[in-house]
Amino acid sequence: MNILILGATGFIGSVVAARLVADGHAVTGLGRNPARARLKQPAIDWRRADLSRMTKPADWDDILKDQHAVINCAGALQDGLSDDLSATQAEAMLALYSAAKASSRPLIVQISARTAGAAGDLPFLTTKRRADEALAASGLPYFILRPALVLGRNAHGGSALLRALAAFPLVLPLVHAESLVETLSVDDVAEAVSRAVSGDISGDVDLAAAETLTLADLVRLHRQWLGLPPARLFALAPWLARPATWLADLSGLLGWRSPLRSTAMTVMSEGVQSSKVDGGLVATSAAATLSANPSGVQDLWFARLYLLKPLVISGLSVFWLLSGLLPLLALDRTFAHFLPFMPHAAATALTLATCLVDIVLGAAVLVRPLAKRALLGMLGVSLAYLAGASLLEPALWLDPLGVLVKVLPSILLTLVALAILDER
Repeated sequence: MNILILGATGFIGSVVAARLVADGHAVTGLGRNPARARLKQPAIDWRRADLSRMTKPADWDDILKDQHAVINCAGALQDGLSDDLSATQAEAMLALYSAAKASSRPLIVQISARTAGAAGDLPFLTTKRRADEALAASGLPYFILRPALVLGRNAHGGSALLRALAAFPLVLPLVHAESLVETLSVDDVAEAVSRAVSGDISGDVDLAAAETLTLADLVRLHRQWLGLPPARLFALAPWLARPATWLADLSGLLGWRSPLRSTAMTVMSEGVQSSKVDGGLVATSAAATLSANPSGVQDLWFARLYLLKPLVISGLSVFWLLSGLLPLLALDRTFAHFLPFMPHAAATALTLATCLVDIVLGAAVLVRPLAKRALLGMLGVSLAYLAGASLLEPALWLDPLGVLVKVLPSILLTLVALAILDER
């Protein structure tokens, strides 16, 4: 069969795509930036597209041509600079259904979520529910799968946060530690999709393993998987997490997809559970999923760096903002360094220009789409500062707490930020 996968570069989508290729299907993968996925999975026909801009049936006509099934693994948690929930999860899907009815009427497989509960009125789930209801009423052949918390060899979003919390030093700081959580393996999702494509199952199915763990138990299980000794649980009142949630929501507006945003916290406040209606599918327990994928040192590195990443980015931002703003408070003393080498006016202009560059880089690194270019800019400007100062005033190197010496650790921190910048 010819199968189109939406969100094929994601945590779930990449595994589903690999499974369907192994089943012998011709798979087309849709993603916003599939360049790296094309190298990792060359057997897939990769196409670049943004669902948030495919909100009219005509946008789907060409890509739906000759497709026998469409698997929707795409999704977003919350509106922000990088995501438009209404466009991606609802409007694009309604346009897809309309175009599908006018073409070959392919099977539509929707990877959805349980849309009731405390977070049921939030955009994340209202847009999911709108798309699910429209699909069920469309007359198209369909399968809606509502998985619980998905675990796998890789991690993203909530599963990444579990690993980060499990690797926390000395204690396990948890909010909603007693919330009940059901899980399954990402391979279970791929198996369900494979069976839906083959015609074995249809309709609307919840999928979760038989066991139910508390969030605390699940984090402890991940800590054991990482090979770390047991740590004492430190239960936090929900109000203590509100500053972190507020900052996570703010970072979302700047394009960063933090699993600590308010939508995720609201969902976790009541746990992740399903109706457990028997749909003829078997799901793997969390312990079995983890034991089937033994951890390596790279998993421990990832877990430890995950919560440090926002601190690294924000720390670099503060450093560069202050390096641009503080000299403006003592402008005469700052441009005095340049007076032996150039006229007063040129020294003033150069000082103002370098301050402006520092401020722009410090602000730009906070914006996710600009972060990589800002980090590369920081490296370039730092090296230029070192080279220029070494030529014009080499005595600055003799001050162990001077400006030149302080640039060196900032360069190292910038290299670290570049190394861990990618999210998938």
